Amino acid sequence: MSETKQLYVLRHAKSSWDDHDEADHERPLSDRGRRAVKRIAAYIEAHGIAPDLVLCSSARRTRETLDGLGLSSTVLVEHRLYGASCDDLVERLQALPQEVESVLLVAHNPALQMLVLSLAAAEQEDRAPGAEGLEEIRRKLPTGALVTLQINAAWPELKRGSAELVDYIRPKALSR
Repeated sequence: MSETKQLYVLRHAKSSWDDHDEADHERPLSDRGRRAVKRIAAYIEAHGIAPDLVLCSSARRTRETLDGLGLSSTVLVEHRLYGASCDDLVERLQALPQEVESVLLVAHNPALQMLVLSLAAAEQEDRAPGAEGLEEIRRKLPTGALVTLQINAAWPELKRGSAELVDYIRPKALSR
């Protein structure tokens, strides 16, 4: 069992606002969102990303995003991830069993953006790996974006600055 952990952070793909009477929790993916999920799924497959565990918000758009990835990982759909704060997400990750070496977290902004920025907050030089991605994430974590963080600590020790951004991809940057 390695001390190095992988945390994949995926913001749900673009959701539909076609039905303005629909509860936020029940909003589905838009057509654009479904196309983005296909691109991210191809990226995940091509890069051999196979998390031990997936933590997914109970919102319809997060579940549809996850369903489109075709992962065979253990999945926990948790209502507490819907509307969770950055601190809530950190607490949830700190409670993971030590044997879990990689986790995909599928949830919502602004908590995901704040989580990535907090965990990868160590002072990075402009040329450090991940610096360009962090600068972009400071401005916006787009829908469908996938961030890979490497954590060199046990889950309970997860805290501000304890991760390194090793990959960041937006669906728009992938070939169609």
